[in-house]
Amino acid sequence: MPEADTTSRQSALRRWAAERHGIAPDALDLRLAADDASFRRYFRLTLADGTRRILMDAPPDKEDSAPFVAIARRWADAGLPVPHLHEVDLDAGFLEIEDLGDTPLQHCFEASEAPTTLAWHDRALTLLDALQNRADPQGLPAYDAELLGRELDLFTTWCLDRWLALAAPPSWPALRHRLIDTALAQPVVTVHRDFDAMNLMVVDDALYLIDFQDAVAGPLSYDLVSLLHGRYCRFPASRRRAWIEAFRQRAMTDGRLSDIEPSRFHHWVACMAAQRAIKVIGIFCRLTLRDGRQGYLARLPHFLDHLEDALAELDEFTDFRVWVADILRPALLARLEAQGVAWESVA
Repeated sequence: MPEADTTSRQSALRRWAAERHGIAPDALDLRLAADDASFRRYFRLTLADGTRRILMDAPPDKEDSAPFVAIARRWADAGLPVPHLHEVDLDAGFLEIEDLGDTPLQHCFEASEAPTTLAWHDRALTLLDALQNRADPQGLPAYDAELLGRELDLFTTWCLDRWLALAAPPSWPALRHRLIDTALAQPVVTVHRDFDAMNLMVVDDALYLIDFQDAVAGPLSYDLVSLLHGRYCRFPASRRRAWIEAFRQRAMTDGRLSDIEPSRFHHWVACMAAQRAIKVIGIFCRLTLRDGRQGYLARLPHFLDHLEDALAELDEFTDFRVWVADILRPALLARLEAQGVAWESVA
C-alpha cells in the first residue's frame, strides 16, 4: 500500500477508535503490532486502565473482512478458542478484537526434536481434532478442483516462469492432475488453510486460533500437513509418520474418517504435503515479485525441503522428484545467491 494511503488509513483508524472509547485521537495509545502478507495491518490499543485491544485495519477495497467476522462468531459458538470481536465496522474496514498477546506458538519451540517442541505440536494436533469435529464446514467456500488447480499454477507462473525462467518438466501435468484428484478423494472438513504455528497464539498455556478468514471446506489432511510441514520445523520421516498414524486412528474413532488402510491414508497426506509445498513456493515468489514483499525468498529452501520430504514418500512421482533435485534446487539456490538472499535455516 502506498505510504500516503497507509498514513490516511492509520489516521482514520485512530479517529474511529477514539470515538468509540471517548478519547481524543491525539491522546490514543496506538502502536503497530504486526503487518500481514495481505493488505491487513494490526495495531495495539492500550486504554487508560491498562486494557489492551487489537485493531485490525483491512482496507475494504482490498480485503473482505466479512468471512473473518462470520467464522469468528461461528467458531466461538462452537466452543473453539478464537479472539472475541469487540467492534466490527465492515464498511470502514476496521475491527476491534481481543488482544491475545505476543506469543505465537513458534516462540515456544526449541529444536525440532526437543521435547518442548514435540509437546506443543501434540497440543496443536489436539486443537486440530477439536476444529474438525466442532466446526461445521457447511457454508464455507469449497476447496474444489478449480481452487486446488489455481494454487498449483502459482508455482509454474510465479516461480518457474517469472522468477527462474525455467520450463516445467514433462511430468508436471500428470502430477498436477494426480494431486488434485487425491485431495478431492478425502473426507471434507473445515480447513483453516494456514494451521501453522504463527497462527496459533499461546495465551495462559492455551492455544487460540487466528488468521482464519480463508477457511474452506476441504481435505481432511490439509491442516495436518500445514502443521507437520510448517515454516518453523522440519521433522524426520519417522516422527511425521507416528503423528500421521495417531491422527488417522483418532479420526476413525470419532467418525471423521471411515476405515482406511494406513498406507492409503499416508499416501493422501504425502500428496497433500507436496501440493501445499508447491503452492507455498509459488505464493512466496508472487509476494516478492508482484507485491514487493521482502523476506519471503529466504524461506523458499525450507519449503523446497518439505517438498522433497513429501516426494520421498511417493514412488509414483519419481521423475518429478529427480527434476526437483537435479534442476529446480540448483536453479533456485543459484538465483538466491545471485540476489544476495541469505535463506533461513531450520533446526
